[in-house]
Parts: sequence; C-alpha cells; structure tokens
Amino acid sequence: MASTADIKNGVVLSIDGQLWSVIEFQHVKPGKGGAFVRTKLKNVVTGKVVDRTYNAGAKIEIENVDRRDFTYLYADGDGFVFMDTADYDQITVTDTVVGDAKNFMLENQAVTVALNNGNPLYVELPASVVLEITYTEPGLQGDRSTGGTKPATVETGYEIQVPLFLETGTKVKVDTRTGDYLGRVND
Repeated sequence: MASTADIKNGVVLSIDGQLWSVIEFQHVKPGKGGAFVRTKLKNVVTGKVVDRTYNAGAKIEIENVDRRDFTYLYADGDGFVFMDTADYDQITVTDTVVGDAKNFMLENQAVTVALNNGNPLYVELPASVVLEITYTEPGLQGDRSTGGTKPATVETGYEIQVPLFLETGTKVKVDTRTGDYLGRVND
C-alpha cells in the first residue's frame, strides 16, 4: 500500500474497484488542523472527472497501467484484434473497450492500448486520421461560396459533415476526438 505522499500527476489509483487517473493534486497544510491532499481524478474507463480529498498519510492503492504501441489488424466476431509492435503478440479487445475509436480505425493503423494486469482498459488514437470519402451527394454548381455542409460517409462507415464542394473519393483529415472535418488532404 502506498500513501498520499506517492500521489503524482498521471498515477492511476484503484478506488472502490474502479481505476482513476490523477489529473491534478495539491498538498495543503493549513495553519490550523492537519495537512491534506486535494486531487482531481478522471475515471480511466468512463472519463468522468471528480474531486477527492485525502488526509495526509492516508493509505491509497496505486495500480500499474502499461501504455503500449499496437497495430490494429482486423475486426472479428468477438471484437477487434491488435498486434503488439514489440513482441508481435495479438490481443482481442471488446467493442465496449474500443468505444468510439472504431469509427476512425483502419487496418494496419498504429494505436496505443492501455493495459492493467493484461486487461485492456482503452484504445487511444492519434489526434487526427486521414480517411477517404466513400459516399456523399454531389455538390451543386454555386454551392462553393456558401459555408454549408453535407453528410459524407468515410471508409470506416462513419458519417461526418463536410463542405458542399467535396466529392466521393476525396481524402479528408478527421479529428478522432470529436469526429469533425479538419481539411482536405492532397496526395
């Protein structure tokens, strides 16, 4: 068991069976009373952020989270298969753990998978990816000057909003956190 003196930014704590990452911490020693540690914690799985205060010297449980580079191989009936780039071991990650990242993953794409005791916690993608538009309505003459958007389906099957002048077959840069169109990519 560790104590509150071991709390640092990025450390993962186990609280009531859930994993929480320390975003911020502050050691406070008021003039009157005992010292305490004020923390801001983010749930590793759900992303929920909470504030929590500990008395100085209180026992806490620190978990080991290993973030490793993987390559996305393919999706099968059980989930998504990734290969560790260091030792070429393959793991299958369930659909719930992958979450919205599946909307932006292409085969042979580099990703980061966070593991705790060999169990995948989440999949982290680069900030943006380049995807090809597989279907969108054709733009009409005269639509080029307006700031309007239209739906477009990219090669992963995800639908994004793009400017009216883009056509099927165009490669676009997409933000993996929000799903927003960032720009056209010229080959």
